[in-house]
Amino acid sequence: MPAKASTLPHLILSFPERSGVAIKYKQTSTWKEISWPEYYDMILKTASALHQMGVRKNTKVALISNTRWEWSVVDLAVLSLGAQLVPIYQTVTPEDFEFILGNCEAEILIFENKSLYQLFRSLPKSTLKVKTLISFENLNDSGVQFFTDLIKKADTHFEAEFQKSCLACRPGDIATILYTSGTTGIPKGVALSHDAAFCEVSEAFPLCGVSPKDISLSFLPYSHIFGRIEHWGQCYIGFTLAFAESIEKIRNDLRDVRPTIMVSVPRIFEKIYAAVQAQMEGSFAKKTLSEQALKVGKQVSALRLQGSPIPLPLALQYQVAKKLVLNKIKEAFGGRLRFAVSGGAPLHRDISSFFHACDILILEGYGLTETTAAICVNTPFDYQFGSVGKPIGETQIKIAEDGEILVKSRKVMTEYFKNSEATREALHNGWFSTGDIGEILPGGQLKITDRKKDLIKTAGGKYVAPQKLESLLQMNPMISNALIHGDQKKFIVALLALDKNNLIRWAQEKNISYADYAGLTQSPAVQDLMRKALAETNSQLAHFESIKRFAVLNHELTVEAGELTPSLKVKRKVLDQKFAKEIEKLYS
Repeated sequence: MPAKASTLPHLILSFPERSGVAIKYKQTSTWKEISWPEYYDMILKTASALHQMGVRKNTKVALISNTRWEWSVVDLAVLSLGAQLVPIYQTVTPEDFEFILGNCEAEILIFENKSLYQLFRSLPKSTLKVKTLISFENLNDSGVQFFTDLIKKADTHFEAEFQKSCLACRPGDIATILYTSGTTGIPKGVALSHDAAFCEVSEAFPLCGVSPKDISLSFLPYSHIFGRIEHWGQCYIGFTLAFAESIEKIRNDLRDVRPTIMVSVPRIFEKIYAAVQAQMEGSFAKKTLSEQALKVGKQVSALRLQGSPIPLPLALQYQVAKKLVLNKIKEAFGGRLRFAVSGGAPLHRDISSFFHACDILILEGYGLTETTAAICVNTPFDYQFGSVGKPIGETQIKIAEDGEILVKSRKVMTEYFKNSEATREALHNGWFSTGDIGEILPGGQLKITDRKKDLIKTAGGKYVAPQKLESLLQMNPMISNALIHGDQKKFIVALLALDKNNLIRWAQEKNISYADYAGLTQSPAVQDLMRKALAETNSQLAHFESIKRFAVLNHELTVEAGELTPSLKVKRKVLDQKFAKEIEKLYS
């Protein structure tokens, strides 16, 4: 990388000298590769095209698209010009879409496809400043420019000015504005500086031992800071970034790409865990063999966590267990995964422990959009399940009197864009109030308890952490999502959304007849199954936080329906309103 590089645009200038594959993506069933010099050339040409459109320092360029390789090219091209990329979730509501475009005063909108173009066309244009539209897919519309054509028509003599622009980028400049997906209220634009971005990737990725030889399968939304950091980290380290076709096709892509590192949210690991658990519930012989293999794996895991040597007899048993059972589970991740990092929401300790027994290391980290993703992370060399690790680099953490986690770091946002009141509420004397409750463990690791605003206070005055209960419920392979209620109530209740594939497979094995999936969820057999699931969960809870009643929803929760955030967390306030009658019935 360039000497004394201090921003991502500085790093771009090193791309032509890098060897190996920068990008992999699938096109018509074939994986294509882009070298680092080719990647640089695409960024250069995109920057040239945007510059011809008038993009300069501080120009706002909005981008709404699924994660794809063109996303990363546009991002780096915009940053290289000193402009600011404003990513927007493709599941955004029309109201939020209009607000974000108007609030940031975007002049250029880049989108993925026709449906997102139509969403934009449905907005009132009187308050918007968007004057140029670009599409990743060819719409054959005179009012929309095709991204591929822009690259072809780019000025080939722009490189000198491009390099000058990259070098002119300063750490204090704003790099991007990310509007929180949130569950309620008007979106807040988190303004992150180049210094925050560079500080994050230059400290977090080397700390975890990531090298240019690694390859990652990228599938998180880049509109979310966690996914974006994976892309920025690749710029810093130089590993290969393979773009998944979609979240639905991850299992096939994992087998194709065989990543060595992986960045994900807990829900992906929970789904793989649930699928493995369901497959283990086969014949008596199969179940017995799986349980014996896991027992050996857990013994090895416990010794590794203690830093103790593994006795030879146990090591031999472990090799047999891996050959017969455990390696098949590891193959679900491609077979050569060194470690995965989980963030965006709490990961249940039992899941990380289960995969560790299968020789799959999942490292939990913690951060927010406002902290440029991770401020704490477990590493392959220092990890403790149940914690989110120790502070990264120069980050300082302290716990307020009410248990809230406070952070001081270069990684913290500059401000909430055009929202001085919200900025004042979040930043106090250099400390950022995270809104999360936690504690610092004796070894220096941070443990997250819950979101401060999500804590439930029962009518009896007891505080209940809903995420803890929801996480326990979602350990059951039949439960896809859980939503806990009980604020100012005498007892706790739960709404349950079931995993459609696992439930249908279970019903077929039990010879349970049903007309449709919705009917199956309400059948006596399923209701009885869920009563047993709640009994199992309640056995691990104090009496005041145990779940007294439940209701099973007749469909899975989805991002498209506005029930989940793009990082697959439940939208509490949305679901509270949507299922108000069901919740009230549980208390009647």
